[in-house]
Amino acid sequence: MSEVLTKLRDLLKENEYRKLERIKNREVHRFILEAIELCRPKDVFICSDTADEIAYIKNMAIVSREESAALITPGHTFHFDGINDQGRDRGVTKFLVPKGDKLSKKLNQIDRDEGLNEILDLLKNSMIDRTMIIRFLSLGPANSLFSIPCMECTDSWYVAHSVNLLYREGYEIFLNLDDNAEIFKTLHSSGELDENMVSKNYDKKRIYIDYVTNTVYSVNTQYAGNSVGFKKLALRLAIRKAHKEGWLAEHFMIMGVKGPNNRKTYFAGAFPSACGKTSTAMLPGETILADDLAYVRNVDGKCYAVNVEKGIFGIIQDVNPKDDPLIWNVLTSPGEIIFSNVLVKDGRTWWLGMGCELPKEGINFSGFWYQGKKDQNGEEIPPAHKNARYTVSLRSLPNCDEELDNPKGVQILGIMFGGRDYRGYVPVQQSFDWPHGVVAFGAALETETTFAIVGEEGKYEINIMSIQDFVSIPLGTYVKNYIEFGKNLNEKPAIFGANYFLRDLQTGEFLTSRLDKHVWVKWMELRVHKDVKARKAPTGLIPIYDDLVVLFKSILNKNYAKEDYIKQFTIRVPENLAKIDRVEKFWQIEENTPQEIYDILEAQKQRLLEAQRKFGDYISPENFEVVE
Repeated sequence: MSEVLTKLRDLLKENEYRKLERIKNREVHRFILEAIELCRPKDVFICSDTADEIAYIKNMAIVSREESAALITPGHTFHFDGINDQGRDRGVTKFLVPKGDKLSKKLNQIDRDEGLNEILDLLKNSMIDRTMIIRFLSLGPANSLFSIPCMECTDSWYVAHSVNLLYREGYEIFLNLDDNAEIFKTLHSSGELDENMVSKNYDKKRIYIDYVTNTVYSVNTQYAGNSVGFKKLALRLAIRKAHKEGWLAEHFMIMGVKGPNNRKTYFAGAFPSACGKTSTAMLPGETILADDLAYVRNVDGKCYAVNVEKGIFGIIQDVNPKDDPLIWNVLTSPGEIIFSNVLVKDGRTWWLGMGCELPKEGINFSGFWYQGKKDQNGEEIPPAHKNARYTVSLRSLPNCDEELDNPKGVQILGIMFGGRDYRGYVPVQQSFDWPHGVVAFGAALETETTFAIVGEEGKYEINIMSIQDFVSIPLGTYVKNYIEFGKNLNEKPAIFGANYFLRDLQTGEFLTSRLDKHVWVKWMELRVHKDVKARKAPTGLIPIYDDLVVLFKSILNKNYAKEDYIKQFTIRVPENLAKIDRVEKFWQIEENTPQEIYDILEAQKQRLLEAQRKFGDYISPENFEVVE
């Protein structure tokens, strides 16, 4: 018996030690021992994924008062994060960078030695009088080319319960790991809690990513985006692993789009938070395989992908029976769902944009809430937070794709990149080829930041591939990897740019409705199989009016006016040229920027200038030639 196991036998109860002893990987033993000695929990619970243990975790989330089951719908619980802990916190999320290593200057980072000293000091003795819960999980389907074993030590029963819904169980996988296995690890503590069982010392919130040891540390936070280490935090680790091994770790949803003759085509899509990703993946009549994270590999020359997760941690604002009937039905029916930061009144959950009048008082993330209540800064507190969430298993959804747990993954034939571009890009367009799509729609993805990021709402920024915050290698290297990945595919997915947020330049009104995205997605499916032609605009291939007329009628039972088509697909030359200038300036201060970015942007600029000379600043789509 190793010295580490000997120490663990003295620290653990007999039954917990027996569960750990069955795992032979010495890195697992070391990590757990160091976590226990650092955080000093009163006891340790090791989950071996039995049905009784999973039920115990859910029950303890309620017993600990981190969640409440005081709701009339069976299976529903709710959780509140602190008033100052309502989203991913860029300011305190940092990479631990060893001396001599470099990351993009745009990424928040700290010297590794300094950062480790700080975070370990904050975690020291953080679990006294609490239980450390240890979970073993799999990122991606179990026993797959795609899967990565991972483990989390946390003192939050809410976090452990969320993990039940979001990730695949992995204890059995860990039983077969040798010492050479690469494991992702997270150590989390909610820190000191107040009387409402929420993290108290939000000014000492820290989320640090140590890519040297594949470890995520987080403390003084409960918001799942900060505390469930396998979401965007572990994505940062996966990106480095993918870079070394020649695949892609992506902020992707995956959906199956139905086509003619019962055809199903799998699409991946990258959209920043609150920009339409989940609502696209949840379109009625289509299937959802992933809503947030995907691993993508070249398998025999074809592009295959899997869902890293098995559940959804989704934004609930604006989910209503008219615009999102499928997820609305799930959220209002019996079943295991965790609601966070909603309003609770009369045993029901309420949120912003749900399509009905909200109560004038109730319980929310600020405690007892009443209309007109203000926070410490004098700002009025809304009934529910704009970043309120729901956590649910994908298997609870009637449109869950049957290939969710297929270890081989699914072949991706189309990729969408979309954001909040109020001024420039048309609602949907196809790239001319793989490199053009990677650069013009991915590396140039520009969006308005949203409430899902603390303190950043309402600012414009470039967010490459909707993954910029999480890229733990130089951004130029990341884009170069993307271009090279496509070059090595025999069957390349078509790449599309999507923009659901185009506004009229004079009135500021949106030019498309929330439901129109279904038409854009169906058009993409037809283009993948070359079932419809397109017009060749300077920025990409755009739909032909007659094809959209048919789609709007068949999908939405809506008459599509030529006037709407002209407004939506007019190429705005000045706005697109300005966009290229912003993108070029962004990349000029990056290191390792591939020459392809400048070449593709320059070619797009020249196409726009040529069209401007012929047709003026604002060009009707019908001025562009039809191509196959």
